[in-house]
Amino acid sequence: MDAADDEAVPEPTLAVGVGPWPGGPDAWPTDPRYDRDLLANGDARNVVDRFRYWTVEAIVAELDTRRHGFSVAIENWQHDMNIGSIVRTANAFLAETVHIVGRKRWNKRGAMVTDRYQHIVHHESIAELVGFARETGRPIVAVDNVPGAVEVGKFAFPERCILLFGQEGPGLTADALDAADAVVEIRQFGSTRSLNAAAAAAIVMQAWLQDWGSAGR
Repeated sequence: MDAADDEAVPEPTLAVGVGPWPGGPDAWPTDPRYDRDLLANGDARNVVDRFRYWTVEAIVAELDTRRHGFSVAIENWQHDMNIGSIVRTANAFLAETVHIVGRKRWNKRGAMVTDRYQHIVHHESIAELVGFARETGRPIVAVDNVPGAVEVGKFAFPERCILLFGQEGPGLTADALDAADAVVEIRQFGSTRSLNAAAAAAIVMQAWLQDWGSAGR
């Protein structure tokens, strides 16, 4: 993977957002969560309206007060454009943390800058991820269509767990499958061998939410 993949990605130029705060500086809110540059120039970031004009740090701090109990882990052994999309999905479903396993660099373009609002941790190997999981009491739930996997709709997800996804095409490595406490699969009905990795991640995160999305909320 070339170095450009790890470069900072600018906020996309969107046909949405808000302009400068009406009334000029004299009308600006005094709440420290607001970013003065955004108040002056407008906010076209890919954020929900309640976070308009907020600093990145303020948004992360607020999200940290209500993150869900699941984390997401992604094996990163080859050039896979889907990693960024999975990070974006993890942000949308308010995952606790995203763990990148293998190569530290990953293509951030698909994340659409959502990685700024998501806690991301790197692990050199599956063994390192397993060590973290055991130390923190989080079972690993691998996602792959392999013999013996439990259908997602029939699996009782733990409240605190790590959802482990593989690369587009080859899926999870043998080491990852061996390390998992459980393996789930998404039932398919057509001719394709597998789903897009980002689509599969969204389905599994939604399944977790059906079990635990209202817990303590």
